[in-house]
Amino acid sequence: MPSATGPTPADAHRYRPDAKHILLLGTMAALPAVSTDIYLPSLPDVARDLGTSAAAAQLTMTGMLIGGAVGQLVMGPLSDRFGRRTPVLVGVALHVVVSLLCAIAPAIVPLVALRVAQGFFNASATVVSMALIRDRFVGSDASRLMSRLMLVIGVAPLFAPSLGGLIAGQWGWRAVFVFLAMFGVALWVVVALKMPETLPPERRRPGGVRTALSGYAHLLRDRHFVALALLPGLTMAVLMTYVVASPFVLQEAYGLTGHQFALLFAVNGIGLVIGAQVNAAIVRRVAPIRILRVATVATVVLTSVLLAVVVTGAGGLWAILVVLWLVLALVNFAPPNATAIALGRHGAMAGTAAAFIGSLQAGTGGVVANMSGVLGGGAVAMAGVMLASAVVALAVLALATPAFRRGGAWQLA
Repeated sequence: MPSATGPTPADAHRYRPDAKHILLLGTMAALPAVSTDIYLPSLPDVARDLGTSAAAAQLTMTGMLIGGAVGQLVMGPLSDRFGRRTPVLVGVALHVVVSLLCAIAPAIVPLVALRVAQGFFNASATVVSMALIRDRFVGSDASRLMSRLMLVIGVAPLFAPSLGGLIAGQWGWRAVFVFLAMFGVALWVVVALKMPETLPPERRRPGGVRTALSGYAHLLRDRHFVALALLPGLTMAVLMTYVVASPFVLQEAYGLTGHQFALLFAVNGIGLVIGAQVNAAIVRRVAPIRILRVATVATVVLTSVLLAVVVTGAGGLWAILVVLWLVLALVNFAPPNATAIALGRHGAMAGTAAAFIGSLQAGTGGVVANMSGVLGGGAVAMAGVMLASAVVALAVLALATPAFRRGGAWQLA
């Protein structure tokens, strides 16, 4: 039986998730990604149809991320208090309702507000999927499983934009939200029938708001945990800057059609998947902290190259696309390793810790990604914000943790 603070080695050996289990957790974790990526090709149409600017249309993306950040702070303690199943079932049900309301939104302001609500309720699936892993796995086992989940999450960039573009092309962008409601219904049914409860009553954290706040205060006092929790968010900022800015940069500045953009997005999604699976393979032999160090430095180098290519025009569009692919292939190295190390420090409150990490990830990604629109929305702004995010991530790892200090990295193992 799992201990009060988390799984024992015997538990980890007994719990060997099969492909169906990984698919279920991955689909839960991918709900926000699906809700984001399927809508991407519609952004220019939304701006035109609702008579608003590109920056305002982008707020429907960043608003969802910010809503997700707040939602995770709420859903995490709830999952520690009431178990894993109830919060996700309620959250996914409300996702369905909000998706249908998005489909009939009359203007950009209510659409942005509804997207914030959609992100809030989607957070339940994200938090619970991470907490389920920490309930049963630690260390490299947890990192490897999280990387496997990235295979499922990575399918969203492969197919969601093409599917969203097809739906919008046939029935308009509002039909995309009807599809998201249908997807939510299917996920709810699967969760209700197949998702196990991994937090028995004796391991739940009683209490209300005060308990939740004390839990977050406890996490904030662990500076290494906070630093590690920031890294997935800064990496998300690199990814989300590309996600939010690329429809306008590639379609309007470089003249790609909607179908060409969807195909490119799928190709870059392959990079995300490959990176996640390479990480899952090498984490068996290389400590997560070592992978984290190399991936963070490499991301800074490649985003620097991206900015140089964009500014100089060297190699044209093809050079931009190649470097972008390489950058995105690195994106899934940092989050699973940083998250696994951070969660390993607080197994007794895995839901709250997962919510803290997820909130920073969604909130940082949402706030930073919109900076490219504020700075003009062009290719230089996109590359510049991606580079800045990568540099800050490296600074956090180097200055706020012992990861680069001789003899100090053991503290993060």
